[in-house]
Amino acid sequence: MTFYVYLIVSKISDKYISYVGYTNNLQNRIIKHNSGLGAKFTKGKKWKLIYYECYDTKKKAMKAEYKLKKDYNLRKKIKKNNGF
Repeated sequence: MTFYVYLIVSKISDKYISYVGYTNNLQNRIIKHNSGLGAKFTKGKKWKLIYYECYDTKKKAMKAEYKLKKDYNLRKKIKKNNGF
């Protein structure tokens, strides 16, 4: 099974906020975030997928998710490289 670590962004006023997560069904997860069924933080916002990585185990994906969540400079760099 393939697991994905992803970064999504949403615009709030003049600022872009980001959210990092992991899943085994990326397309379905983005649909859930945009329909208000995702994580509590993501409800009520329109999200755009700008980055993802693939992993072959859940454990590797969870480690990568944790690292990306804590590395604000990397998140900022990814957002900048994608025009946000």
